[in-house]
Amino acid sequence: MRSLEAQNQRTGLYLLLPATLILLLVFAYPIARSVWLGLFAQNLGTELQPIFVGLGNYGRILGDGRFWQTFLITLRFTLIAVTLELILGLGIALLLNRAFRGRGIVRTIAILPWALPTALIALGWTWIFNDQFGIANDILLRLGVIQTGINWLGQPTTATLALIIADVWKTTPFISILLLAGLQAIPADLYEAHTLEGATPWQSFWQITLPLLIPQIVIAVLFRFAQTFGIFDLMQVMTGGGPGGATEVVAMYIYANAMRYLDFGYASALIVVTFLLLILVITIASWIIARSRHQLGEE
Repeated sequence: MRSLEAQNQRTGLYLLLPATLILLLVFAYPIARSVWLGLFAQNLGTELQPIFVGLGNYGRILGDGRFWQTFLITLRFTLIAVTLELILGLGIALLLNRAFRGRGIVRTIAILPWALPTALIALGWTWIFNDQFGIANDILLRLGVIQTGINWLGQPTTATLALIIADVWKTTPFISILLLAGLQAIPADLYEAHTLEGATPWQSFWQITLPLLIPQIVIAVLFRFAQTFGIFDLMQVMTGGGPGGATEVVAMYIYANAMRYLDFGYASALIVVTFLLLILVITIASWIIARSRHQLGEE
């Protein structure tokens, strides 16, 4: 029995080996490469040979006000967008989990925004929020909400709002599909027994649905948090980081240092620091979610 168990363990390790190698190539190598490049600075001589500066690039980050500004902008955008996506995604998942005619077609249509390319979606939303020809201004003017057209992408507050709306519209279906899978895994017998005990649908939601859906919520939130924090294409197409840097996120600042200023060492250091800060934020978020899950379990 011990020999058979050891053989099964070796077989499992062999089966995991290809996936492990792919993960090392896709994730570990780029991170290690960024750490190494972050120790060098670009020599502005004729040959552009990098010079070793050790932790000089990281010391430079501490006094880089523009980086910390983009970090706060990214964090604020991520928190607002992911929160709205979770609320709307949960509502859509609850609706799609109900039985009605044409449910399969509706589920298919609901996932389409997530499947479309972000750059294409960004172009469409850019025209929607166009100050002269956009449909957003046209609808508000017809309803009498505004008297003159709003320059949506030309003002910091409205540009941020437009970006949040575009991102939430595109990525909410992803969260809804994840949560829908979790809802379908909850046995219907639990709800029937809870109803026989006199519970209302609202009580069933808080006492059965939400606690059992926490694992899917954690996966969806953490995945979307990491993905939204590294967002680039939506801002690049819609606002280019403007107006006045109000929508410039970390990914855009790193891109500018690497591709515009050719400062690959400093850009690599920014990647490493952003990666570590992202891990810290995700760890804190995981702790908060785990604590909330424990409290729900006690209730």
